[in-house]
Amino acid sequence: MTASTLARADIAVLGAGSWGTALAIQLARAGRPARLWGRDRSHVEAMRRERSNVRYLPDVRFPDSLHLFDSLEASVDGVDDVLLAVPSHAFRSLLVQLKPMLLSSIRVCWATKGFELDSGRLPNQVAHDVLGPGRSVAVLSGPTFASEVGRGLPTAMTIASPDVDYAEKLAHDLSSSTFRAYTSTDITGVEVGGAVKNVLAIVAGLSDGLGFGANTRIALITRGLTEMTRLGVALGARRETFMGLAGLGDLVLTCTDNHSRNRRFGLALARGTNVEAALEEIGQVVEGYQAARALRVVAAREGVVMPIAEGLYSVLFEQLPVQQVVQGLMLRPIKPEFD
Repeated sequence: MTASTLARADIAVLGAGSWGTALAIQLARAGRPARLWGRDRSHVEAMRRERSNVRYLPDVRFPDSLHLFDSLEASVDGVDDVLLAVPSHAFRSLLVQLKPMLLSSIRVCWATKGFELDSGRLPNQVAHDVLGPGRSVAVLSGPTFASEVGRGLPTAMTIASPDVDYAEKLAHDLSSSTFRAYTSTDITGVEVGGAVKNVLAIVAGLSDGLGFGANTRIALITRGLTEMTRLGVALGARRETFMGLAGLGDLVLTCTDNHSRNRRFGLALARGTNVEAALEEIGQVVEGYQAARALRVVAAREGVVMPIAEGLYSVLFEQLPVQQVVQGLMLRPIKPEFD
């Protein structure tokens, strides 16, 4: 690999799971050369040899302008942008590791979804804690499955940043004939949508797995959207954000399609599989499982009522029977729908 080749690779995607790989492929496909970093050296070497991520996206070949790295420091050396695509529990630690390697001019974006478990903070708040003010940051979110992005199927998502120019630049970098990125300045709203939808997708999987029917599923999605919006507005988000791709769009996708790990986790629980075995069955991080615990803390802190999310917490961590939770939801006091 020549120095001139590396000089073109001006965005580093950190995290070689399915989503990080798909984003690196899309960036390279759209004309933005990308570096893909993975923590597992043997996995990176296998990807370099096969020119594909056999573990997570086996049927997708890497573009020539996608380069593989197992050294974090080398992967960010000389880049203009860094994109983190790691689970929420690993987000802060990777930022801490990354901070001394980042020039002040390097912009940082992420595709991480979920509240930090211990603090209940959103990714943009964690990034501010670690990196401080003054750096351009953004979040990528929306109704996207990695396998479909990797295969080049038509997809749309949202890029949110307080820096309008940065959001627009990332949108142009990612967009192609099969991928369209929209921009937003509501980074809090976009991140709340990405965090809450995973919890609700587990509920939808449980409901469908128990045979509760289409009426129940759509009621859960609709009332779940209300809970998501209520929390987001309390945290300072704009209400209209939740009617967009990162709110309603992502919620419907993860609640209704079995590509969703969170939905499949709920389906497994409905079959009688215990939590540990269901997590092992999925084989990848089920963000909604720990998010249910964090979401309960955040909702209590903000004084926001979220009965569906609270019900799932009771099922996962207090061993309350699902039927009892459903009955409790149905017997809640009558109130106006938009209250």
